[in-house]
Amino acid sequence: MCEQYEQVLQVLPVKRRQQAALVPQHQQEQCEELRLRLGQPMSLLIQEEEISVGDEPVSMQELEQVLEVASRASVHTVLEQIRQGFLTLDGGHRMGICGTVTVQNGKVEQVQWLSSLSIRIARSIRGAAVPVREGLLRPDKTLYSTLIVSPPGYGKTTLLRDLIRMAASGEGMRPQRVGIADERGELAALRQGKPQQDVGWLSDVMDGCPKGLAAMLLLRAMNPQILAMDEITASEDVEAMVQACGCGVTLLSTAHGRDKQDLCSRPLYKILLEQHIFERFVFISKEQGKRVYRVEEMWE
Repeated sequence: MCEQYEQVLQVLPVKRRQQAALVPQHQQEQCEELRLRLGQPMSLLIQEEEISVGDEPVSMQELEQVLEVASRASVHTVLEQIRQGFLTLDGGHRMGICGTVTVQNGKVEQVQWLSSLSIRIARSIRGAAVPVREGLLRPDKTLYSTLIVSPPGYGKTTLLRDLIRMAASGEGMRPQRVGIADERGELAALRQGKPQQDVGWLSDVMDGCPKGLAAMLLLRAMNPQILAMDEITASEDVEAMVQACGCGVTLLSTAHGRDKQDLCSRPLYKILLEQHIFERFVFISKEQGKRVYRVEEMWE
């Protein structure tokens, strides 16, 4: 059985685990997410298509059991993650959570009734960044500040993680210290202080706090040469990157978008583009089911 696929099965009830284990090997290897929706059969997301596993509807008891196992029978200790709609699992896998929530002062307090769970399978693909590496290197073999852009599910995080690993290990480039602002635990996936994903030996990880704040803490305390964060989603992230750029730090990050025009139309990225924060852009698309990488230089 595929190792990463087998890891996520450990949080499932025995019956669901047995059903999922019967899925053919090639589908296990291609599986991106495993989904459980109340009243619907369990399903797998494979190359943007969901296939059902069995026909028995998922029960509320099963959803609650998955959450109990995923939190190691201590939901209150991971409540802050749950309030953000996800939970990081062993191996760096991420479980998304949907349901009826209670909100107080504009913040989610708790999820009272679960309606669905989505377990995204994290895969560290060693060498994933090889197709774009040469196009992202300066003459001195250090990385240009780079933004990776694609729609969801196209492998932005996988590519970013491998670039981090290469930079922090000196693989095909000059080794450099990398500070990782890993708010949702998707890049390094710290578990009791130890990364579950290979991010190289020169990496320092700040996990579990907002990316903008983590970036500032890393800059003040760890003297990174490269600052990496996944998914620019807030103005605080942008502000942190502008400050980091002023400190002479190389930046690595990702953003949702389809192409240059789409990226330029998003107000959140306007400052980053106007101030030329990034020197290289990697656009990921799919053609006939295969990922295609396009590297572009900074544009006006």
